[in-house]
Amino acid sequence: MSGRKQLVVNADDFGFTPDVNQGIVEAHRGGILTATTLMANGEAFEDAVRLARETPSLDIGCHLVLIQGRSLLTGRRLPQSVPQLLSALAKRELRVYDELAAQIRHVAKAGIRPTHLDTHKHTHLAPPVLDAVARLAVEHDALWVGRPFDFPLSAPGGGTPRMKQLISGALSMTRRRFHRVLESHGCRTTDHFAGFRITGRFRAAELVELMRVIPEGITEFMCHPGRCTDALRGAATRLKESRERELQALVAPEVRVAMERAGIELVNYRHL
Repeated sequence: MSGRKQLVVNADDFGFTPDVNQGIVEAHRGGILTATTLMANGEAFEDAVRLARETPSLDIGCHLVLIQGRSLLTGRRLPQSVPQLLSALAKRELRVYDELAAQIRHVAKAGIRPTHLDTHKHTHLAPPVLDAVARLAVEHDALWVGRPFDFPLSAPGGGTPRMKQLISGALSMTRRRFHRVLESHGCRTTDHFAGFRITGRFRAAELVELMRVIPEGITEFMCHPGRCTDALRGAATRLKESRERELQALVAPEVRVAMERAGIELVNYRHL
């Protein structure tokens, strides 16, 4: 259909903490969130699986983790930062394919058939990780792979921080190889992606603006909703109270009104 606009609203970090899980399900049941990606090594994995069974309309993929947490393969701690991961990759200290395969198997063993794959901290932009993710997408029939190349959006406080702009620009430099690898494996990705530049910094007003600027084609909007209780406050993440604000924005009535006025169809990967 000419001019068709479709939007997947996908939450990262399902399985991270019980209060993050709660917020993701609330954003789906009462808001515009259509999908989420599950952390196989998350502390609240079993809680997330329970909620997934109770919420069959929530489309679930795998949030593949090579940074933070523990390896499902060895039980040892994974690299704690992107530089540490890149060093481990360069030294071939990490069995990337085997680790990610173990994570997908863990999700499948829990009775969840993932429809899409993405990675914590967008680590599949690193060539060895992307190669493994593409292979696994084919092997597990989860052919949708997240594309972390943002189109510009502004958040409150005078626009996007300089560091976010630089990182976003650096990510875009890998775009050509990224698409070549996915295409060679028969994987699929959305036409557009948004959310990186405003992670942790948006409210309902920014989502209303997003609906106004969404282009034709399929767009994924990445978000991180959650409830912020003691579990999240004690977790190793910079995104804490901001998850509550993202949740409030995702369930705000004015956001859905703006979406409908723009003629945007909410979709998930299961039905694309």
